[in-house]
Amino acid sequence: MKPALTVIGATDVADLPELGWHQVPVRVDSGAATSAIHCSKVRLVKSEDDEVILEFFLDYKNGAPPQSFYARNFKETIVRNSFGKEEKRYVIKTRIEIFGKKIRTEFSLANRRKMRYPILLGRKLLKNRFVVDVAQKDLSFSRKQSKAGKPH
Repeated sequence: MKPALTVIGATDVADLPELGWHQVPVRVDSGAATSAIHCSKVRLVKSEDDEVILEFFLDYKNGAPPQSFYARNFKETIVRNSFGKEEKRYVIKTRIEIFGKKIRTEFSLANRRKMRYPILLGRKLLKNRFVVDVAQKDLSFSRKQSKAGKPH
């Protein structure tokens, strides 16, 4: 028997513990195949041992650490953005913590500067874990606040 799926709303708040980014606003988008993180200054650089690595900055205006991050394991893919335009993006794997679960998943690094939410959760993350109720919002965050004994 399959485990019951968790209901997730149209928006929530999650943590990216490996990146030191906590209480990040997220938007759930079942129309997007992959999840995305707002990043800037994404570029390939050479490491001290001459390996090509990926350097990027997270959205410090939304509470991310104001530092550069590096990924040795990444891939390049073509993604069709919300306007239908194809663009090249780099993809990294990291953990997201939501509903008390730590889930390792792929995130494309995207310029989401004009978007309200710095993180977008797509179908690959949602599949077999969550069912989306667009009338709800911040269910994981509310549950976390209730367990901590803090008012929402």
